[in-house]
Amino acid sequence: MDKLKKICKTNRQLIIFILLMSVFRSAVADWYTVPTGSMQPTIKEGDRIVVDKMAYDLRLPFTQISLLTTGEPERGEIVVFESQAATKRLIKRVIGLPGDTVGLNNEVLSINGKPLGYSLVTSDRRELIATENLNGLIHSIRIETGASDQLSSFDTLTVPEGHYLVMGDNRRNSADSRVYGFIPRDELKGKATRVAFSLDYEDYYLPREDRFFTDLYLN
Repeated sequence: MDKLKKICKTNRQLIIFILLMSVFRSAVADWYTVPTGSMQPTIKEGDRIVVDKMAYDLRLPFTQISLLTTGEPERGEIVVFESQAATKRLIKRVIGLPGDTVGLNNEVLSINGKPLGYSLVTSDRRELIATENLNGLIHSIRIETGASDQLSSFDTLTVPEGHYLVMGDNRRNSADSRVYGFIPRDELKGKATRVAFSLDYEDYYLPREDRFFTDLYLN
């Protein structure tokens, strides 16, 4: 016991620093490693994404207990959430808010009866890149032309209260609300804001120089 006290006293500053950093990462901000390409082209595999954990709730550190609601997700925001249906942490874009009616017809989204606007950026035999105007927030989406179109359409549905409809930007290669259903509000961990840095898995895990501190919401 005396030995433990001595260690704590000797390393007091380090212990306090580690404790404060743990609290910060638990309740204020953290980063999330993206292991898949479901959000391409916006987010690449190997990106380390900064997550604002106070965007929607102030939580008791190390718990899911919300002490104060600080905001609500808006259409187009990229959220990180702990999906009970998928049994893992996911990162997707908010498409439908509570009460919205949302439909998808051959890759074209309609929200509350109005089709979104799209502009083609590039197209080849492998993929199609387009911009999607999500009620004023313009972002890129990817369509893998050789992938199954099973998720390319769904009938119009209404997002229930306290839930959100989310989708990945890589539309034919994303397990999202089309697979797991609506996302409950209490599963949200925070809002993804920018890329801290990115490692290229196909180039010896070297950093991608053009992705340091990249804002995820620049048009």
